[in-house]
Amino acid sequence: MFCLVTYILTQLISYEFIYVALVMINYPLETPEECYRFFEDICTVKEVQAIAQRLQVVKLLIKNKTYHEIESETGASTATISRINRSLNYGSDGYKVVLEKLNFLDKEE
Repeated sequence: MFCLVTYILTQLISYEFIYVALVMINYPLETPEECYRFFEDICTVKEVQAIAQRLQVVKLLIKNKTYHEIESETGASTATISRINRSLNYGSDGYKVVLEKLNFLDKEE
């Protein structure tokens, strides 16, 4: 049986920390194992990669990196970066809430 967690840990080392942190903030589930099982059932590998990539893009946008730098570092398209930037600037602060919980942001930002 394919194990999403094993795949991520062996193939996507750059996404490992973000994925684990994302799992840890999924508070309705009581243990990390429950969270892993939940994401394994509802997400494809590509969906988990997309979530992790988007969190990386937000982190870099907040650090005022250029689209070119973000594209090079994350592999995200400029269209994706632009969409995330629009959400970051005009959305409902969902990205900022998650990044604060992951300690990727200072509370003042």
